[in-house]
Amino acid sequence: IRKTILLCSPLTDLSVHSSSPFFHSTDRPPAPVNVTVTHLKADSATVSWDVPEGDVIIGYAISQQRQDGQMQRFIREVNTTNRACVLWDLDEETDYIIQVQSIGLYGESQASKRIHFRTLKKSDRFPSNSSNQDDPTVQGLDKSRHLQTGELIIIAVVLIMWAAVIALFCRQYDIIKDNDFNNNKEKAKPSSEHSTPERPTGGLLRSKFQKTAPSINIIEV
Repeated sequence: IRKTILLCSPLTDLSVHSSSPFFHSTDRPPAPVNVTVTHLKADSATVSWDVPEGDVIIGYAISQQRQDGQMQRFIREVNTTNRACVLWDLDEETDYIIQVQSIGLYGESQASKRIHFRTLKKSDRFPSNSSNQDDPTVQGLDKSRHLQTGELIIIAVVLIMWAAVIALFCRQYDIIKDNDFNNNKEKAKPSSEHSTPERPTGGLLRSKFQKTAPSINIIEV
């Protein structure tokens, strides 16, 4: 069963409540590390963190407070292995400070380092004023844009190469076709030249040996 508790209280520090008279400090899990704020919007943000290996973690606790100290929200969730939490109902263009604790079998860890972030305007789409300049979300978006640009360039180069190959093939085909046509034409021309003289030659032979009609001359005395 997962249990989530949301409390709003005056400004406090999680490290004050992390001690317990029933457990030694060595029994508590280590504090979360690599706490980052991603998916910044005007009214929400996502907090993520890592937990050192070797300890059993059954939940987490988050302290969310405005930097001006007007209000603090305390989020506690148990029976979960989540390493991220979405913060809702935030004010736009407002500075916040968060701390995260791990909940183990023998109590709560010390609070993590304080992380500062600032929400966006409603018209903004991507985080611009966050203290986490190495935001994984922004880095992921930049990487995806670079990948998309690189993929488009590769596709364009491949298409151009294919078009060049096809054009070269068509040109070679036309050249081969023209050569075949010219060769056939040249082969047909000599045969016609040898056959044409036979007709006049035969005619001349026939006219040379043609018999003349006998002529009879009659002389009267």
